[in-house]
Amino acid sequence: MRYAVLDGGKRLRPLLVLAACEAVGGHAEAALRAACSVELIHAYSLVHDDMPCMDNDVLRRGKPTVHVKFGEATALLAGDALQALAFELLAPEQSTIPDTVQARLCRLLAQSAGQAGMAGGQAIDLASVGRSLTEDELRHMHRLKTGALLQASVMMGAATGDAAPAAAQGLAGYGRALGLAFQVVDDILDVTADSATLGKTAGKDAAQDKPTYVSLLGLDRARAHAQELLHEARTALATSRLSDTRALEALAEMVVVREN
Repeated sequence: MRYAVLDGGKRLRPLLVLAACEAVGGHAEAALRAACSVELIHAYSLVHDDMPCMDNDVLRRGKPTVHVKFGEATALLAGDALQALAFELLAPEQSTIPDTVQARLCRLLAQSAGQAGMAGGQAIDLASVGRSLTEDELRHMHRLKTGALLQASVMMGAATGDAAPAAAQGLAGYGRALGLAFQVVDDILDVTADSATLGKTAGKDAAQDKPTYVSLLGLDRARAHAQELLHEARTALATSRLSDTRALEALAEMVVVREN
């Protein structure tokens, strides 16, 4: 579990939780616990996705994947345990976090990780190998597989405070655009970057005949779409009427200009 979580990674999802909490003036302890929990869910998903029954990858964050290092059975159990620990962190026995906030955070995380979020998106992804998807179908798959947990990270941060309806709506739009932008850039980097830079196997999507934004739109159009989504995220933040969204704006920029 430590091997899967503590060595490498961008920590984007925790940063989104903390930035959204800061923007709404939320509960600091709740935000820190939510930030850790969402990273644990992300890590568990990577452990399972890399296994032979899924993407069968041998490299993650520049080192052997968990099942390569420890064996498939241990990797499966480590992923299961990381998921359980995520929810344990959100509901501590003794805390200053109101019970209603704890429950809201658990619900947001569960929804984003389950059949209507990450797990459902991964199922669509596995079923789409070798198939041609429309842009609407591809967008739907990625909003679930990748976007749901990123959007939930923003909304969990917002849930630690008392965000006004306009703020909540703006943050939701920001998270939705950011989540899709992340996947578009991921598809681009799978084609343009090497394994050493990415820390994972480059060219994997094409080798496995997976539908991507690059295969559907072409490289130039995919890059333009990432910029369109960045603009959409910024516009959504502007409608939130929050006084300080600089951290959220910087994270959106980072998602689109990143090189790994």
